[in-house]
Amino acid sequence: MTASVSLQGAGVLALAGVLDYRSGPALREQGRKLIASSSVDPLIVDCAAVEKANSVGVSLLLGFTRDARAAGKALVIRGLPSDMAQIAEVSGISALLVRD
Repeated sequence: MTASVSLQGAGVLALAGVLDYRSGPALREQGRKLIASSSVDPLIVDCAAVEKANSVGVSLLLGFTRDARAAGKALVIRGLPSDMAQIAEVSGISALLVRD
């Protein structure tokens, strides 16, 4: 499966697939545009369809969080996979990721 980020309903960004160095840059740019174009606050990033992720996935969420803040919106993460949660915890950044 290819990785994707898409707007699913009002203010829900669905993140899906394998999040790695190959998919990260395109997802980062797509997510930035979706966040900027949404009028909903707070935004939700739904990670339920993420198949596999490494630190790139955590970096994407941090980037999306920065993008939302720059746009004056809050961002909440839903369905964070355990591997991504563990990376955030070990890295000492889990408090930066607001979870549902």
